Amino acid sequence: MPEFGVEAQEKLKSARVLCIGAGGLGSPVTMYLAAAGVGAIGIIDADVVEESNLQRQLLHGTSDVGRTKLESAQKRLHDINPHVQVELHSLRFTSENAMDLVAKYDVVIDGTDNFPTRYLSNDVCVFLKKPNIYGSILRFEGQCSVFAPHLGGPCYRCMAPQPPPPGLVPSCAEGGVLGVLPGLIGTMQATEAIKLITGIGQPLVGRLLHVDTLSMKFRTFNLRRDPECPVCGDKPSITAPIDYEGFCGLPSSKNPHMSTETKDAIPAMTVQELQELRTSGAPFTLLDVREPFERDIAIIDGAAHIPLGQLGERMDELSRNKKLVVHCKSGGRSAKAVGLLRDAGFEDVWNVTGGINAWSKEIDSSVALY
Repeated sequence: MPEFGVEAQEKLKSARVLCIGAGGLGSPVTMYLAAAGVGAIGIIDADVVEESNLQRQLLHGTSDVGRTKLESAQKRLHDINPHVQVELHSLRFTSENAMDLVAKYDVVIDGTDNFPTRYLSNDVCVFLKKPNIYGSILRFEGQCSVFAPHLGGPCYRCMAPQPPPPGLVPSCAEGGVLGVLPGLIGTMQATEAIKLITGIGQPLVGRLLHVDTLSMKFRTFNLRRDPECPVCGDKPSITAPIDYEGFCGLPSSKNPHMSTETKDAIPAMTVQELQELRTSGAPFTLLDVREPFERDIAIIDGAAHIPLGQLGERMDELSRNKKLVVHCKSGGRSAKAVGLLRDAGFEDVWNVTGGINAWSKEIDSSVALY
């Protein structure tokens, strides 16, 4: 292509790109960047491949189930391009390590689905003057942008100064996502990375691209830098990484009452202990905080139902004088629910470790595993 010659290819070869997450978005991002000839691709992920990932995370296959996503990613990317340098970071992206990690790369691609990491990656990229390529997906809709105040655009906080209340916006695993949607948005992110690295075209700096796959409509919204932004504004009040879990109202080691990082903060019981409680005849309430469509797949008989996003406004439906045991699919959302309930004054409230999937595997196989 006349617009993309040897010089552009050499820029790709010398470029270093960091992808946060090796899941739905990270799959097309890393595969296309490897195929394009990006010299070094760093990947941050601490998860293992699960069968439920495979409909949207094409970086991994059935033979990879049970191995770490980083192992699977490295094998697949080297199969695409044996010359690419794949740098693996098997850890959580946190306030403690983010600055050191991002400093080593030219471009950062946000492939996560949680708000603490999203705000953290934004802030660190602002501090270090690195382009932050944003992608977000849920159900049938997705969006993409490039946040880069040093290139004249806004940062993520200019668009979203405050995170939504905990539980209001489900993750992809919680709310579902059309399997091809991460492919669309992740490919857009990879395209933006190539444009930024090579200097061709017009990157999505100052613009948000939104796609609705049900109507197949694409819309572009103009974004403006907020001069009052606490991170990239004229007089920033945040100049170093903060406690992002606390900022997003989630459990945090800096908020011991809600911490999931200390063993005693969120009371938990195993599915075996839940079964013993059910057979003991002791009074308690089992609360399911999953989405309604998940209950169409699998339920534990007798469980009350309040989706996590509605819990804040429906707590009055629950008795404060009875033991309350909370479950979701695998234990993450129910832990958040327990934290919210404890904050609201509920005392005898417990999280079911492993959720309904653990119940299916260890107690009742007639309950569908999904």
